[in-house]
Amino acid sequence: MIVERLELADFRNYATASFDLGAGTTAVLGSNGQGKTNLAEGLGYLSSLASFRGAPPDAMVRDGAETAIIRATVRADDGRELLIEAELSRAGRNRVQVNRQRLARTRDLLGVLRVTVFSPDDLVIVKGGPSERRRFLDDTLVALAVKYDRLRLDVDRAVRQRNTLLKQAGGSLAGDVETTLDVWDARLSELGEQLGHARAVLVERSQPMARDAYRDLAGEDAEIELVYRPAWREVGLVAALAAARRDDLRRGVSTVGPHRDDVDLRLGGMPARTHASQGEQRTLALALRLATHRLVADRTGSTPVLILDDVLSELDPGRSAALISHLPAGQVLITSASPLPEHAEPDRVIRVEAGTVIGGMDATDGVR
Repeated sequence: MIVERLELADFRNYATASFDLGAGTTAVLGSNGQGKTNLAEGLGYLSSLASFRGAPPDAMVRDGAETAIIRATVRADDGRELLIEAELSRAGRNRVQVNRQRLARTRDLLGVLRVTVFSPDDLVIVKGGPSERRRFLDDTLVALAVKYDRLRLDVDRAVRQRNTLLKQAGGSLAGDVETTLDVWDARLSELGEQLGHARAVLVERSQPMARDAYRDLAGEDAEIELVYRPAWREVGLVAALAAARRDDLRRGVSTVGPHRDDVDLRLGGMPARTHASQGEQRTLALALRLATHRLVADRTGSTPVLILDDVLSELDPGRSAALISHLPAGQVLITSASPLPEHAEPDRVIRVEAGTVIGGMDATDGVR
């Protein structure tokens, strides 16, 4: 799948802008604060219906405007042309449509366009708390199959309902609390077991690819481990919830389940979060993104668009050069405020300044 053209209207600092993209590598160059990441954010939104920067939709609407438009012309793997559009509203509901047909639910857009984004903020996958790693796993599952979006939403809903009941119970099983809690335990167990199994399979399949990607970037083999072994999976979630019920009633919150899971990332046999250097952590985070990008391509038969947002500024020259040398096949978008490595040969270059495209050229016109 190839994004041939991206158009933005009243999006972030863009009043109107259009970008001719295409297969191969596109470099988007410009000083800091000019709109490079905004371009990447718009394209990423059409894939995930979320900002990879964590911004709410209304924050992406340009100051003074009420709505923002993101529009992409996409060439599907079977040759079909798709027109994907999203309208972000400052106050009302957001809308999406494909080939001028409005989708009944915005989440029906998931899976139409697959995009992998790596940004400097992805360091939280390694350094952040468990919720960051859970999000990383679950976002990858959704990229693999849209059914996992519904599954994680259902798990979240079951946890919220169970927590509400626990708070209302006030530490007691009086009345029909026990019966109702049994119902929600059964529901959470059914859904949680499915999500836990999917996460475990994902981690197992991703680990060798992460090792390969880390070796390509660092220029040396490294002992990388991704360990996902929540205690509840050893006994089953039904038994784990039953064992935790008294403590859950006392606390008024569910202390066991997939919503509390973590993935232990280890480098050289030690926890990467606490023992790896900053450079090793960044390399590991990037290796994980590249690994899941490859996994999604292999399992779905469709290579996602790869966006590398301001990554080169976060890597040393050697690893920047290694990244450029090992870019995966397919469509790649690289944003950078600094010159590209000497041997970089993008297929096209786009320059942006203050939300305006000031130059587009192919590689023969010069890059640096």
